[in-house]
Amino acid sequence: MNLYHLNNHQLSTLKEKPFKLEKEIQTLFEQNLFQITGLEMVKREFSIKGKRIDTLTYDSQSNAFIIIEYKRDKNVSVVDQGFTYLSLMLENKADFVLCYNETLQKTLHSSKIDWSQTRVVFVSPSFTENQRLATNFKDIAIELWEIKRYENDLISINPIKKTKSAESIKPLTQQNGIIKAVTDEIKVYTEEDHTKGYPEEIIELYETFKNAILNLADDIEIVPKKLYIAFKKNKNISDIVITKKGIRIFINMKKGLLDDPKEIVRDVSEIGHWGNGDYEVFVIDTIFLEYIMSLVKQAII
Repeated sequence: MNLYHLNNHQLSTLKEKPFKLEKEIQTLFEQNLFQITGLEMVKREFSIKGKRIDTLTYDSQSNAFIIIEYKRDKNVSVVDQGFTYLSLMLENKADFVLCYNETLQKTLHSSKIDWSQTRVVFVSPSFTENQRLATNFKDIAIELWEIKRYENDLISINPIKKTKSAESIKPLTQQNGIIKAVTDEIKVYTEEDHTKGYPEEIIELYETFKNAILNLADDIEIVPKKLYIAFKKNKNISDIVITKKGIRIFINMKKGLLDDPKEIVRDVSEIGHWGNGDYEVFVIDTIFLEYIMSLVKQAII
């Protein structure tokens, strides 16, 4: 991706300023962790069983630990290392919980953690074609994020998305005991997991609202979770829960911040709910589609 500077209608190419050390990338990420990822910092350089995890984080939305590793060496197998760390975590759950509680002075109980949502994120200035292909499975708990630095102190960070034709890694798990053990416990959810078994009209309703949300802005990403389907642009802007009678749309804004003149949304700030945000609207048709989109758009920064 080329970046340009516009001056008097003339474009000039911004030159890339490569990172010299992995530590530079790690420091940049950790100091801006929540803004970049929405994750909570737990510990830097967490050592366990002879292995060293670069950055241990926690996802409060999924209630799961996320491991972040930084790479400048293009010859490393991210799949092997990723599954090694996932296996390490699943075999030593108590140590990760203890690290969280001791480091942050909190009392997180292991029963609150959804270990099936654990994943590993690799951050690097670039990945080889082999690394991209090796992680291009729709249900692999390994993510690749590219980070580049340019002159004028510009930074670009781009998660590498799976292709629409990405297949399941399950058929390959029999060849590797570690991968099989990890994939048996860790679940990467897809849209199909949420739409399977529902009436055709409900799925069509979901598709209509999904496309409407995606059209609100560029680069909105669909991230299926265990209990809902998230729509993200830097952060969650909306979540959808599919039911047999309609869909529940959650708007990720705090109570008192949403402008809803028609008063069609419900305040769920004081009750349990699956999506994020304090507002929910239940829809069974598309009558208020445009109005609901005007509400969701308020959550986009």
